Amino acid sequence: MNDRAGRIGLWATAIVCVVLWASGGAARAGDSFYGKVTAVRSADVVVMSYGRGEYVVRLFGVEAPREGAIAEQARAVVAKLVLGKSARFRLERRTPNGEMVGRLLADDATAGVRDVGLGLLRAGLVRRREGADGKYGELAAAEADARKAKRGLWAQTSPARGPN
Repeated sequence: MNDRAGRIGLWATAIVCVVLWASGGAARAGDSFYGKVTAVRSADVVVMSYGRGEYVVRLFGVEAPREGAIAEQARAVVAKLVLGKSARFRLERRTPNGEMVGRLLADDATAGVRDVGLGLLRAGLVRRREGADGKYGELAAAEADARKAKRGLWAQTSPARGPN
């Protein structure tokens, strides 16, 4: 009886380990990873290397213009903040096609840890994606502040809208 109980316990342990291993591979909301930003495709899409590979990640809650002076300025700001540097990415969600959407956090020597998307909104260099906001409404507040101060996109009379 003890031998049988031992085998059952061993099998149960093996099954639990396989289940945990299999479920651990898929990133879920709230997961985060550190990596080096190796490319800035646009103000809201960067490529991060995490050692064993790369992830193409989209900044949560922001929509960057695809062309024009503001688009170039926004991309340059992101590149200056994170390109070639280590950063942290905190996953908010995955799109139906598997794209990772989350917050890109950069270490700034003077300001400390900075949410790149939030900074772009404050500067008026991107729009808040419709229906997206942070837990505390910080994205909407940052965009409203930029609008009121007429920074970036909001200095124009009719800011161009990027693709959804």
